[in-house]
Amino acid sequence: MAKKRAMVAAQNIDLSAVKYEQEEIKAPHLTGLAFKLFVWIVEAPIIGSLIISLLKKQNKMTPLLRNTVIPEAPMFKPEYPPQEPEPGVVSLDEDGKPEDRVEVALKCLPQYDPASCWNGDSTPSFRYWKIRDYAYAYRSKIATPSVVAEHIISVIKEFSNKKPPQPLLISFNPEEVRSQAAASTKRFEEGNPLSILDGIFVAIKDDIDCFPHPSKGGTTWMHEVRTVKKDAVSVSRLRSCGVIFVGKANMHELGMGTTGNNSNYGTARNPHAPERYTGGSSSGPAALVASGLCSAALGTDGGGSIRIPSSLCGVVGLKTTYGRTDIGGSLCDAGTVEIIGPIASTVEDVMLVYSAILGTSLADRISLNPVTFSPPSVPNLSLYDSLNSLGSLRLGKYTAWFNDVYSTDISDKCEDALNLLSKTHGCEMVEIVIPELHEMRTAHLVSIGSECLSSLNPYCEDGHGARLSYDTRTSMALFRSFSASDYVAAQCLRRRIMYHHMEIFKTVDVIVTPTTGMTAPIIPLSALKDGETDMRVTGYLMRFVVAGNLVGLPAISIPVGYDKQGLPIGLQLIGRPWGEASILRLALAIEELSAKSKNRPASFFDVLKSN
Repeated sequence: MAKKRAMVAAQNIDLSAVKYEQEEIKAPHLTGLAFKLFVWIVEAPIIGSLIISLLKKQNKMTPLLRNTVIPEAPMFKPEYPPQEPEPGVVSLDEDGKPEDRVEVALKCLPQYDPASCWNGDSTPSFRYWKIRDYAYAYRSKIATPSVVAEHIISVIKEFSNKKPPQPLLISFNPEEVRSQAAASTKRFEEGNPLSILDGIFVAIKDDIDCFPHPSKGGTTWMHEVRTVKKDAVSVSRLRSCGVIFVGKANMHELGMGTTGNNSNYGTARNPHAPERYTGGSSSGPAALVASGLCSAALGTDGGGSIRIPSSLCGVVGLKTTYGRTDIGGSLCDAGTVEIIGPIASTVEDVMLVYSAILGTSLADRISLNPVTFSPPSVPNLSLYDSLNSLGSLRLGKYTAWFNDVYSTDISDKCEDALNLLSKTHGCEMVEIVIPELHEMRTAHLVSIGSECLSSLNPYCEDGHGARLSYDTRTSMALFRSFSASDYVAAQCLRRRIMYHHMEIFKTVDVIVTPTTGMTAPIIPLSALKDGETDMRVTGYLMRFVVAGNLVGLPAISIPVGYDKQGLPIGLQLIGRPWGEASILRLALAIEELSAKSKNRPASFFDVLKSN
């Protein structure tokens, strides 16, 4: 009989006695025939349950979920205490027009100097074209949305013909893109663009509705059982700003993976190293932005799925506070850990897209305590003393966790960026301790797994489960092993983890970590046809991202350099609840300090100045 243990109440934990334990995931790395055989075994009625049970025990999940008395009550959705107002910000009206919010955000940006961008190469390092660069080009008749559209279409067609397949988009209609671009071009000719986002090309992850495209979620069948009749709320808000949608971007099937592997359509490749993964599950969105084909993209993030690929591809990804954006019209709109958020090449572009899509759903306004809700805002970066206010920020760093990475290149580069930030702006670094990281990871896995299973069960029972990829079926086998009591135990742990983080935020303003514990992994050739399972890689990629999802905190990944192989490294900033403005301000400062070290991706297309 298993021995019962009882946790002390979260507020009674002695932090001085907390010792960091390195995560060691025990699970096989399988591809090809061995992987197929493994899936067949774990789906078998008796032996499959035994294998899953053994793996859970080896990874310390069963004792935590089944043999532990957790004194806290369950927290089924993130619940936040009231937060202090952020300094130096401008509020946005989430009930107003998206284009009006974007205009407010635009006025908060530093002054735009076209001469620095268009009069020759004034900077020795590579830089991406920003949204304001496109807007200037359109208004100055240097380019038109229709001309840019043709450049993008030709590149997308080129990618669709590659062998083996490595599509950036799963659904793509050149005539639909041309039609949107023609309408935008006409608005510019008439002098009536809808917003700074008019004529800006944006990709939408394949689990977010964008009419008339189907939403397949990276599967071969989801569009057969779920019809798209209108845009998702976030997509509709972007459309009202004049955005041009290039199509539905590739993704790890149903978001159940961190690499971006998709054996159904082909795996998108990392623009910095085509033999490596993009990261996932928002693989296509990050790759499209990193390759220069889109200024921005929308992704979903239930377990780092925006931040991981952003880090591995060297772009910026924002995971908003849970409930800050309306997730209606996505395949994951019933969960408690997922959000829709922007990926872009720069912080200011993320800020503009974020301003357009934000706005809490009616359901979340009812379920989230209105007393603790903070209205959305953006940092006022146009003020002379904007960056000077960074000096008052306290940055929390759990050193033992921070340094638990596959290569010290990652921790060293992130440390260098923070040291430069402190030296330049006077930010204070504060050593912190985050207890119960294993408990946090377990609670997140049970939460997202149970919620995913609940939404997919009707289709699996209908026979579609056999049409899922092998790695998704492996995940589903694990998720089916979770009981109702496991889910409730995970929610009790969620309350504990929330308490720990709220206590930390009494002494610091932002928690800093590397975004991922490793840079982009190599794609095994044997994984292209049937996928793979490699929980060790998953552990490294998800090491620092889970808090943003389990307790719903805002977090952003910013590129800060490269490892010795030239692969991008991301730094993650985790903010207080509703604290998007603060992490955006800090991210912009870090981006500016890191700008000189930016490398041009091996696969990059200048669609604005293409001849």
